[in-house]
Amino acid sequence: MTKKTTSELLSFFAGAMLEHRQLPAFSDYDGETYTYQQVYDNVRYMHQFFKEAKLHRGDKIALLGSNSAGWGIAFIGIITYGAVVVPILPDFSAENTHHIINHSDARLMMASSPLFSKIDVEHLAKLDGIVSLSQLEPLHDPKAKIETALKKAKAWQEDPKGVDDLHFKEGHSDDVAVISYTSGTSGFTKGVMLPQRSLWSNIVFAQEHMPLNAGDQIVSFLPLAHVFGLLFEFLFPFTMGCHVHFLTKIPSPAIVTKAFGEIRPHLILSVPLVIEKIYKKRIMPKIDKPIMRLLLKTPVISGVIEQKVNKALTETFGERFSEIVIGGAPISEEVEQFFRKIGFRYTVGYGMTECGPLISYIGYKKSKFRSAGKVVDRMQIRISKEAPNTETGEVQVKGDNLMLGYYNNEADTKKAFTEDGWLRTGDLGYLDSEGYLFLKGRSKNMLLGPSGQNIYPEELEARIMNMPCVAECVVKQHKDKLVAMIYPDREAMECERLDFPDIENKMKEMIKHLNKELPAYEQITGVEIVDVEFVKTPKKNIKRYLYT
Repeated sequence: MTKKTTSELLSFFAGAMLEHRQLPAFSDYDGETYTYQQVYDNVRYMHQFFKEAKLHRGDKIALLGSNSAGWGIAFIGIITYGAVVVPILPDFSAENTHHIINHSDARLMMASSPLFSKIDVEHLAKLDGIVSLSQLEPLHDPKAKIETALKKAKAWQEDPKGVDDLHFKEGHSDDVAVISYTSGTSGFTKGVMLPQRSLWSNIVFAQEHMPLNAGDQIVSFLPLAHVFGLLFEFLFPFTMGCHVHFLTKIPSPAIVTKAFGEIRPHLILSVPLVIEKIYKKRIMPKIDKPIMRLLLKTPVISGVIEQKVNKALTETFGERFSEIVIGGAPISEEVEQFFRKIGFRYTVGYGMTECGPLISYIGYKKSKFRSAGKVVDRMQIRISKEAPNTETGEVQVKGDNLMLGYYNNEADTKKAFTEDGWLRTGDLGYLDSEGYLFLKGRSKNMLLGPSGQNIYPEELEARIMNMPCVAECVVKQHKDKLVAMIYPDREAMECERLDFPDIENKMKEMIKHLNKELPAYEQITGVEIVDVEFVKTPKKNIKRYLYT
């Protein structure tokens, strides 16, 4: 493949629209479909509107909406104009939304009509106005600038002499393309400035290592305002001429599997929570019966059963996917072990918003159990060890994928980097002799045992999560003792007719059995049953700081 350069970023999008004009580009699930030609026409009109609204390269445009074709067209329109996209997660509170719009210095906002209703425009004095994602109509136009600009753009669109092909002026590789505000497990919201080179590098890596072809199908259900879904369910497939189906509904396992069965995607991206729920609801009830457990231990018969389970699980995800790439959080060891045993096509990647997002990945055929793959092209990785005799340390990275820093936040930007320019990920891990990365947990989550032993609560939580009747879990340290906070599986409680005292006793009994398998310093001595789900980030990671 010809070596690509970062000056090609915007040409990726123009090329896709021009080369695949007649192919379907975007569909809202059970809704309207847009061809690449229609996306092209909408983007041209949007560019003219921005021009008439006196927006310039580098101006910030906030984007608020759920996954949809309108969101996708708006993103392509903004970034190819040379403006900076400020995507806002739809489940952010009104207070956080106001803060992001103001902090980012956004001049314009594009919002879905339902989400616009939660915005108080009195808090948004810097904005020139707000337009709807679906129709490009004014929602907030304090000085009538938006309506005037839209009228002029409409007149331009209707005049054949005024319509010309798209001409994108490529920027510099370090020009800011996206400012991504994330709600992390630590509770702090910072604007990650991703330059053109970061998007370019991630897209090129995917083109070269996650092959898709024009016309292939993709289901987009991860939040587009987060870089994992943005890059690999949307931007990368778009550059390849794929048909992206936006799951506009809340992505419950039932809805996701229904969409997979109907659309039959060629590549699947997911967070562990969705995969683990499908495993727990669809596979576990079948293989956890006494006769099945016995047969799975029987030579020859076990192999036949595993093939059938693999076939059934593969069909659940639409059957024709090349692989499922799991990222965003650690996957349960039990689930991964089962997937490897039956030969299921999955792999685990690792990244973070500050790297737009990729840090490590490898295809499923070369993947290693419990590994997050190898460092990706144009990136470097090292393990910084505080103690010389330990193999585990903080994962630190540098390279083309890296952010420029946090917007208007020099203090946190300085803290994020080492003196020699490496990004501190805050994750703990080690590299094996072949360069595979193994993650142990977050450095800020690590607990110390009574004699200074390292305790990784995520590993304990993963084991507890595989117990019957457990939906979610957080392990915390209280007075030098480990306590498991457990949110029970309500459906399982109803099936077994258990009330909360019953479930507490059941959990305590199961923890006793678990403790027999754990070293003394990892013994769990307390159980707390909670009656509401834990608060989570958009990646479905629990906001631990609220509970520990």
